[in-house]
Amino acid sequence: MTMAEELLDEREKAKLQWRCRRGLVENDLFIEQFFATYGPRLTASQAQGLTTLMDLSDNDLLDLLLRRKEPAGEVDTREVREVLEQLRRRAPASPPLKEGN
Repeated sequence: MTMAEELLDEREKAKLQWRCRRGLVENDLFIEQFFATYGPRLTASQAQGLTTLMDLSDNDLLDLLLRRKEPAGEVDTREVREVLEQLRRRAPASPPLKEGN
């Protein structure tokens, strides 16, 4: 396993999750879904991509998440693109509850 594939320990993950708190609730929704889906197996590479994205303003981050624009310049790295695609994926909707449940 390379360093980039090394899993984060619980302390590192908690610090990263704290670092990812945003001012726009829309960004927080994407980030919460990301941690719910990928949190248990978060890698150093993903952490690097997230850290780079968190250096952006809330509006620039939201533009990337909503595909209004794509990463450019220093932000355009393999790690950022991989994490951005994971952030953009939405979890499948839960099936509707049947009456009587």
